[in-house]
Amino acid sequence: MTSKTAEKPVAKPERESRVNPIVFFTSAGIIIALTLWAWLAPGSAETVIGAVVEWVATYFGWYYFLTAAVIIGFILFIGISRYGKVKLGPEQSKPQFNIFTWAAMLFAAGIGTDLMFFSVSEPVTQYLAPPDGDGKSIEAARQAVVWTLFHYGITGWAMYALMGMALAYFAYRRNLPLSIRAALYPIFGKRIWGPIGHSVDIAAVLGTIFGIATSLGIGVVQLNFGLKFLFDLPQNVGMQAALIGLAVVIATISTVSGVDKGIRRLSEINVVLALMLTMFILFTGKTTFLLNSFVMNVGDYLTGFVHMTMNTFAFDHPDAWLNSWTLFFWAWWIAWAPFVGLFLARISRGRSIRQFVAGTMIIPFIYILLWVCIFGNSALDIVMNSGASGAHFGQVAMNHPEKAFYSLLADYPWAPASAGVATFTGLLFYVTSADSGALVMSNFTSYLKTSRADGAKWLRVFWAVATGLLTLVMLSIGGITTLQNATIIMGLPFSFVLYLIMLGLYKSLKGEGRHYDSVRAALPGTLSSRTSPAKPDAKLWRRRLTRMMSYPGKKQTERFMLETCKPAVEEVLAEFRDQSTDAAPINGTDPESGLSFTGLSVNMGDAEAFTYTYWPVECPIPEFATGSARGDDVYYRIEVYIPEGTQGYNVQGYSKEQLISDILDYYERHLTYLRITSEDSIVADPPETDTADVVAES
Repeated sequence: MTSKTAEKPVAKPERESRVNPIVFFTSAGIIIALTLWAWLAPGSAETVIGAVVEWVATYFGWYYFLTAAVIIGFILFIGISRYGKVKLGPEQSKPQFNIFTWAAMLFAAGIGTDLMFFSVSEPVTQYLAPPDGDGKSIEAARQAVVWTLFHYGITGWAMYALMGMALAYFAYRRNLPLSIRAALYPIFGKRIWGPIGHSVDIAAVLGTIFGIATSLGIGVVQLNFGLKFLFDLPQNVGMQAALIGLAVVIATISTVSGVDKGIRRLSEINVVLALMLTMFILFTGKTTFLLNSFVMNVGDYLTGFVHMTMNTFAFDHPDAWLNSWTLFFWAWWIAWAPFVGLFLARISRGRSIRQFVAGTMIIPFIYILLWVCIFGNSALDIVMNSGASGAHFGQVAMNHPEKAFYSLLADYPWAPASAGVATFTGLLFYVTSADSGALVMSNFTSYLKTSRADGAKWLRVFWAVATGLLTLVMLSIGGITTLQNATIIMGLPFSFVLYLIMLGLYKSLKGEGRHYDSVRAALPGTLSSRTSPAKPDAKLWRRRLTRMMSYPGKKQTERFMLETCKPAVEEVLAEFRDQSTDAAPINGTDPESGLSFTGLSVNMGDAEAFTYTYWPVECPIPEFATGSARGDDVYYRIEVYIPEGTQGYNVQGYSKEQLISDILDYYERHLTYLRITSEDSIVADPPETDTADVVAES
């Protein structure tokens, strides 16, 4: 029987990932065709896009509302339940980034320049033209910022959290590729490598590029006005094309540098500047009023959240308002979910599901609360209390939203300086969205060597350029409205995939629960198999103490692996073969330490195989160590690895019999897990069904 090499839970890519030709050429072809159509026949493109949006809003508006509510409920359930303890990676994995860096990348990747764009224009618009009730009233003012918080609040971040959690779980916990199709493995099995998987990834790419193009279109229009405000540069398509070209160049440099360098540093700078700008408005404006408004807005948002989430305006349907706001935002969040979700997964390895859900639902929303409440209420104060100038500001904010943010800054001291910081911050928001998007789309269209690998650099450059061109063409045929409409259309097909992802993730996490139940159920047998003999061996406890106090080096570890671990595995394998069980050895060399590893795998037919490996792990010698006389800084542990990762204990110093008992403990646990899984899959049959039929079906 041939030997196979075990896969260490944390592996480095051995070579460059290669392009997935079906996903890449199909998605690129569709995008190029749509871009050319919009460029060559702009009138036709704008008319068709508008008609499709009208159809989506008429027949699927309720569906968007329901989908948003279902996703929020699912995410909260997973985070609060016992599945929240499951790690997004092997049990021994640790987070790669500290909390601040992680939060900065969460915020920068998931928001972008659109927050600057809408944080002033939307509250003013909701105050002047609310979806129901009279405009310019106290109630309209009170609800204006709350609507903005609702559209930028936890609903969208729940969609991001769903995608990020699913992708990270299947990539880092189940060793599947970091792609959308991996999340569907519990439903479709190996068929995800065929047309089903290709279709899902193509839908993800299309939704992603239109979602990013919308954000970049908003960003470039606002940056164009910012440069006009600062330097009196022209505000036209040519200037916007130049800005898109500049952003593509910077995004290309950043995304080629990778997550650890370019994207990480830009995100950190971005968040610091955004916080500085927020504090500037807070302390140079009406501080007490803004703090009072902040507390009131948070209370109104929390108390009205359920009502707003399910409010489809059935009796008085404001079609134009819904298309411009709630439906657009929900489709936008859905379109961005694959992009941001994959990026969140990429930076969240090693965190528990509960940490991930809490982080993605709370940390960015705190930023959003501060930003929207401070800028939104400052804008409302100008509109309500500044007479004719306030009325003029309100009309500008509602009809020319790209001018709203800078018009607000003009009302505060040091306007040129604050506008300069805002422009630079907007540019960074713009670039971090562009470079993250290029990285993610290159991953969607590639066969990645490992879950921690990224698409080829030339592929990232291609997607950065493609996004820029799509943004420019869409702006030229209808501006931001056309981009918003295209997002609503592209978000619809991927929303159906989100339901499959929830089902697949739940099925897999339910399996994690069965693993836990199997450990508990198999524990009595494990303990009874290790009861002491009638005449206890006094050497056993001394040997155990010696093992606890020793810090073996490389040679000692290799010798133990070859002289004790391998014979124990071979003896168990021989017994499996005698009992006609399909078992195979796992042997190889750890590329990092150069030490051997050994283990075995048992084929369980259609059920999940049993895998058990002894793996050498290099560790620093602790300061309290008293058993090391070598003078080295490191020693080696031999830890047990199963598909979920290391089990965290050191078997070096065990006898061969103890090692065999440990293998059998895990094998018995695995059999118990399969039995529990099989019992859960049996559905109740009619009374006349024969028992043998039920057993055969299960």
